[in-house]
Amino acid sequence: MSRSDTDRHEIRQLVEDWALWRDAGDWDRFATVWHPRDGWMNATWFQGTATDFIKASREGFENGVSILHFLGGHTAEVSGDRAVAQTKMTISQRASVDGVEVDVVCTGRFHDLLARHEGRWTLVRRQPIYEKDRLDVVDPAAALTLDPELLGQFPPGYRHLAYVQTKAGFTVKNGLPGLTGAAVEQLYSEGGQWLAQAR
Repeated sequence: MSRSDTDRHEIRQLVEDWALWRDAGDWDRFATVWHPRDGWMNATWFQGTATDFIKASREGFENGVSILHFLGGHTAEVSGDRAVAQTKMTISQRASVDGVEVDVVCTGRFHDLLARHEGRWTLVRRQPIYEKDRLDVVDPAAALTLDPELLGQFPPGYRHLAYVQTKAGFTVKNGLPGLTGAAVEQLYSEGGQWLAQAR
């Protein structure tokens, strides 16, 4: 196996470890996927250091917040000790909205900036790209009316996810990258700059 093939294999493994360890609440191992100094997570409900993200995720997990991830296709570009990876994913959250239990599913991609640190790949920055989402009531007999004003405050790619998270008490960031638009183009540009600065 060539060095580039090995790098891509290790990066894919890191991405899979992130999802499995976070969703299982395996916080010690989850901490190992991040760059120890520069790890940074951007999400609808959180923007901050990897250390703070782990803490917030753990608190939510222990308080019954149910956010799960499923991964699909993957690609990675490697330049020296830096890489940019994209991985198809879904984010699934179960929550109560106005007393009605719902599932919200958002489809998109993880856009990751990675760096080799002390001989192994680590995650420096994760930014999800939110492509489309939907909301379903868990009990087909239940009825739920959404607030159109609140729903309309967020972009189409994560409108329902943001609605559920706002109702659950989270502060949701607006203007995050979607399938098209200035925000995702800026993200692609930053990925290109990250690779260009590789040594």
